[in-house]
Amino acid sequence: MLINVAETVVADALRGMAAAHPELAVDVERRVVVRRDAPVEGKVALVSGGGSGHEPLHGGFVGYGMLDAACPGEVFTSPVPDQMVRAAAAVDSGKGVLFIVKNYTGDVLNFNMAAELAEDEGIQVASVLVNDDVAVTDSLYTAGRRGTGATVFVEKIAGAAAEEGAPLERVEAIARRVNESSRSFGVALASCTTPAKGGPTFDLPAGELELGVGIHGEPGRERRAMMTSGEIADFAVDAVLSDLRPSGPVLVLVNGMGGTPLLELYGFNAEVHRVLRERGVPVARTLVGNYVTSLDMAGASVTLCQADDELLRLWDAPVQTAGLRWGR
Repeated sequence: MLINVAETVVADALRGMAAAHPELAVDVERRVVVRRDAPVEGKVALVSGGGSGHEPLHGGFVGYGMLDAACPGEVFTSPVPDQMVRAAAAVDSGKGVLFIVKNYTGDVLNFNMAAELAEDEGIQVASVLVNDDVAVTDSLYTAGRRGTGATVFVEKIAGAAAEEGAPLERVEAIARRVNESSRSFGVALASCTTPAKGGPTFDLPAGELELGVGIHGEPGRERRAMMTSGEIADFAVDAVLSDLRPSGPVLVLVNGMGGTPLLELYGFNAEVHRVLRERGVPVARTLVGNYVTSLDMAGASVTLCQADDELLRLWDAPVQTAGLRWGR
C-alpha cells in the first residue's frame, strides 16, 4: 500500500490535498476542509462529511457550486461533532447551514448532535438525510437504506441553488427532492483493503461477485458467479427502476468503487444506457468515474435521478472543486 503508516493515512492525505489545492483551507489537525473564500456573504453554506476512504467524497467536492466545508473522519469512521460544529462556524454567513448526511448510524448521530451544538452557538442548521441505496433495507452500519451515489447529486444540485442565493428552506427542499428522486445499486467484484487491516475487509472468492454491496463492503442481496458487464447492468438498472419508476429523463451516475479502470467503467456505462433505452427511460445527463469510492474495491454502482427542468439547470450550473468542475 502506498502509505507511511496506517495511523497517519488521513492526516497525510489532508496534507497532500492542501499542497495540491491552495483554494482550500485544510486544517489537518482538526480535520476540516473549507473553501478559502468562506463564509460567502449572503449564501447558505453546505457542510457534509463522513469516513475517509470514499474520495473524492467529501473533501473533493468543497468549492464553488458545491460544498462549503467537509469533515473527514478516520477510514470508514464517522467524523465527530466537534469537527462539524467547527466547519459550520467557519462557513456560516448568517444565512444558515445545511448538513448533508449519508444514512449511516454514526454519521446520523454525530451530525444530529452537531446541529444541536451549532444552534446553541446561534447558527441556524437544517439537515438532509441521503438514503438512496435500494439493495437492502438495513445493513451493518445503517437503520434503513444506505446513503451512496445520490450524495453527489444532492451536493451538486443543492450547492448550485445555494450559490444562486436561495434561502435555507429552499436549498433544503431541493436537496430533499433530489434524494427522493434518486436510487442506487452497487456491485463488488473484489473486496477493499483498509490501511489498518492491510488485507481484504470481507471474503469474496475469486470468480464471484456481490450484488448490492455497500460502500464499506456491507453485504448486499446475493452472491453469484461472475457475470458479464451487460448482465450486471441488467440486474443493477432493473433493481433501481423497480423502485424509482421514473416518468421522465434521468441523470445517470456510473460510479467506480476505486479499483475499476475507466476503460471498464465506460464499457459498463454503454450497457447501462442500453438497458435504459430498452426500458424506455430517456437519459438527460451522464457522469462516469470514481466519485463515491470504497478504497481499492473493484466494482461499480449505478445511480439514477429523475430530473425536471429545474434540477437539470442546477446540475448544469458551474462548479469548481477538486473532484468535479465544469462551466467556470
